[in-house]
Amino acid sequence: MRKLSAVLAIAVMVGLAVSARAEILKREPAMGSLKPGQTVLVDDGTCPKGQVKEVTGGDHQKVGGKHQLERQRRCVAR
Repeated sequence: MRKLSAVLAIAVMVGLAVSARAEILKREPAMGSLKPGQTVLVDDGTCPKGQVKEVTGGDHQKVGGKHQLERQRRCVAR
């Protein structure tokens, strides 16, 4: 019974690890489609080789939001 519980626990952890892997988009999502703080990876060719763009959603008043939180972009290793 203990071995079965251990096997099930390992299976659940592996499943969670696979589902947590980030999807890499080909283009940046439209303004307003990301929640504040939500992060996506974008491979649109704007970052150096071996890196992808990490985009973090904002909520800026200029685009209809309620705060002064602008969308952030940076290049990160794949």
